[in-house]
Amino acid sequence: MKSLPDDPRTPRENETREAEAREMDWVPPNALPDPHQRPGLVYRWVRTATMGQPDPVNVSQSFRDGWTPVVASEYPELKILPDHGTRWPDGIEVGGLLLCSASAELSKRRQEHYRRLTQAQMKSVNDQLDAEEDPRFRTMFRSHETTVSRGFGPIVRRESR
Repeated sequence: MKSLPDDPRTPRENETREAEAREMDWVPPNALPDPHQRPGLVYRWVRTATMGQPDPVNVSQSFRDGWTPVVASEYPELKILPDHGTRWPDGIEVGGLLLCSASAELSKRRQEHYRRLTQAQMKSVNDQLDAEEDPRFRTMFRSHETTVSRGFGPIVRRESR
């Protein structure tokens, strides 16, 4: 639509929101950068050391679980210098944490395994409660609800009814 020569309105294509935009606050960069997501992969930081002491047991367990170290050259957007004396010079290690990846399918199967395990444990607890519960003396009550509270003080500490 063309505007008339005496029309005081600014055409829509000439309008910008730059003048209305608020100035963004500066925030410090994250100590553990997130890599750009790649299809079919999930990421996790694996502990390689605690308080300067190596933790080979945790690293070995993570590798057996299917996590593999990410190669720094494949993720130039992270711009990370390797830790001094690292055992993974080609990897991305920050403060005793090594960036690792695993296939999304493996991660999904792992989550499903732990979901089934949790479900079996909840069933076991409920079955035990049913076996010990006498309907004439209801002293144990089950509640499968989660509550979230914020802050401190007597209101938060009070038990829900």
